[in-house]
Amino acid sequence: PGASGGIAWFDSVGVAHAVKMPVTDRDILNVLQPLARGTCSSAALEKVSASQGRNPDGSMRIQGVASAFKFGMGYGGLRMALTACEIPFDDVMPKKWQAEFGLLRLSKAETITEKKNRHKAKAQQLFPLLTITHAIADALLIAEWLRRRELGKASDD
Repeated sequence: PGASGGIAWFDSVGVAHAVKMPVTDRDILNVLQPLARGTCSSAALEKVSASQGRNPDGSMRIQGVASAFKFGMGYGGLRMALTACEIPFDDVMPKKWQAEFGLLRLSKAETITEKKNRHKAKAQQLFPLLTITHAIADALLIAEWLRRRELGKASDD
């Protein structure tokens, strides 16, 4: 749900769509409202910590107060927009959906860029008709994880 992420969904005939995370709360609502009127049965939000992450060398980094606050605001805004649109949602831990696609961190030496490139490559494999960017790759994979779970095809259930 961060500003550098995206929103992805499947339409009523199963076609995947994705957009870069909208900038404003109103823009987020404008993306979600039509989905609520359609066949969006549920949503999944990646449950991540706003205060921790990894540096390119794999070491832990702690975000500053301002960036953690901004992340939290975006996450809360997205939760509120889903609630306002009456779209049921659940939080999913990154390890859960990443395991579905064999995308858990390979080693402590793997950089963030290398990991993001693996995620992008997997999204390109699963969605060959879409132009995949780093911004939407994880959103598409989470949407696919949820779709498989709802269809009873997830390997981690």
